[in-house]
Amino acid sequence: MDHDLTPAAYAMVQHLRRLFPGRGVSVLPPAPGPVHNLVPDLHILSVDPPEGGRLYATAGLWDATRENGHGLEFVLHARTPDTVLHVETLTMVAYYHASGGDYTLGHGHTVDIGRPWTPGSSCDHLLISLPYPWGPQLEMCDLPGGHARVLWLLPITRAEKTFRHTHDLEALEQRFEDAEIDPTDPYRLSVVD
Repeated sequence: MDHDLTPAAYAMVQHLRRLFPGRGVSVLPPAPGPVHNLVPDLHILSVDPPEGGRLYATAGLWDATRENGHGLEFVLHARTPDTVLHVETLTMVAYYHASGGDYTLGHGHTVDIGRPWTPGSSCDHLLISLPYPWGPQLEMCDLPGGHARVLWLLPITRAEKTFRHTHDLEALEQRFEDAEIDPTDPYRLSVVD
């Protein structure tokens, strides 16, 4: 399927291969639906990072949304692989972001998933965060004709989303740090009552 990738999407595959050497990067189609109208070349990448779990990433979103060579791609880190569910989540986020206007996402924004992140999880929103576990090595991806900023989709609860909007991003991130959350645990307790 690599042959279906745009040069920028292929650069995203190479970016993950450099960051996680010796780990195969799978290229998956997005979830079915209207995303092809806005992001015709979207693919979802999947790799097993050394710290465990499964990392899913968009590739091709940059092609549809870039401005002056700058754009975004997103990653989601899950404790257990569920390709259908996580591909659906990334496809939804890509469609939302590509819709533009008030739907354009950036660092610190939140997104309502519309369902639990995984069955039984109280996390039903995503926080668009810096990819702290992997640092700037993941965040900045050079592409032909520009670069993508790779941001992390961190699953959060509705209460945490409300706290983020009534306080600020730094206050919420401090609560995550103080509680030493496992961001891949879909059953973690909310850091906000």
